[in-house]
Amino acid sequence: MKTTLAGVVLTALLAGCSGPAPVEKPPRAVLVRTIGSGAAEPQLRVYTGEVRARHEADIGFRIAGKLVERNVDVGARVRPGAVLARLDPQDVKLAEQAAAAQVSAAEADVALARVEFERVQNLHARNFVSASALDGRRTALQAAEARLRQARAQRATAGNQAGYAALTVADEGVVTAAPAEVGQVVAAGQPVLRVARPDQCEVLIHVPESRLADLKTGSPAAVRAWAHPARTYVAAVREIAPAADAATRSYAVRVSVADADDALPLGATASVAFTESGDAAHTVLPLAAVTRVDGRATVWVVDEASRLAPLAVDTAAFREDGVVVVGGLPAGSRVVVTGVHRLVAGETVRAVDEVAPVALDARK
Repeated sequence: MKTTLAGVVLTALLAGCSGPAPVEKPPRAVLVRTIGSGAAEPQLRVYTGEVRARHEADIGFRIAGKLVERNVDVGARVRPGAVLARLDPQDVKLAEQAAAAQVSAAEADVALARVEFERVQNLHARNFVSASALDGRRTALQAAEARLRQARAQRATAGNQAGYAALTVADEGVVTAAPAEVGQVVAAGQPVLRVARPDQCEVLIHVPESRLADLKTGSPAAVRAWAHPARTYVAAVREIAPAADAATRSYAVRVSVADADDALPLGATASVAFTESGDAAHTVLPLAAVTRVDGRATVWVVDEASRLAPLAVDTAAFREDGVVVVGGLPAGSRVVVTGVHRLVAGETVRAVDEVAPVALDARK
């Protein structure tokens, strides 16, 4: 009886020490992309750039001097003829006064030379002086008149220099940069302000060398500002740089936006999308979706039973936007696009369809 009781107690203790039954883990989720079938759909190439003005210029004074006044800051709208900045006018005013004094002196010399010439001319008519003396006075008068013209030209130049002490613009625009500050001594032509005309906007993007052949002047595009993603603008390529940037080895491309408004301000970040005609036999997968197994390009697919299986494919090119698959991938395949280095053949998973971004099109 005691042995039976002890066995019951021992069985109860062992049952109490054992843990709960293990819980079966749910299948892990994998992100998949379903390969479409039928006619090829257009593909988009999207580049990110900055909104710029087509006409933008650095303006500065035509003369050197000390900056004593700057009436505008970055972001200010300027009107034609408005004074944006001034230099210390003392030196140019003194130069203008000196030029005016030279004109007065030259006028006095001309008056004296003319009187002397007329006097000698009268004496020569009465044969009191020789023709050589008359010629000398005539030459002196002509030289005095030439010096007067020179002095007047110098006075006009000095007057222009005095006017150059005030900085103005010829067209309406927006100040986008102000590299010079009050109190700074600037050289002639040194940029003081950068003014852009906001009436014609464009987006500056940089295209890699491998994609430059796909673009040409006039190619249609669609532009969307990051700050206002619901607004799409019709655009076209206006200019393609003839040479690559020395640092990035990419080509600057300017895309003109015809109907730009306040939702596309200067300096804003925008996306530029170009539509390419697709090929039904070619599929572009993310770089992370393709791995190598036994020396061959391989992708992981999820079958109808939600099990993983590797699939060898044929690739044509590895591009910055993905891998071009040209064979071995049947239509309707569900391809895992991330985390392929952690997958195990035959594992049961939960496939989650990839959520594609909203495509940019040229329609409003």
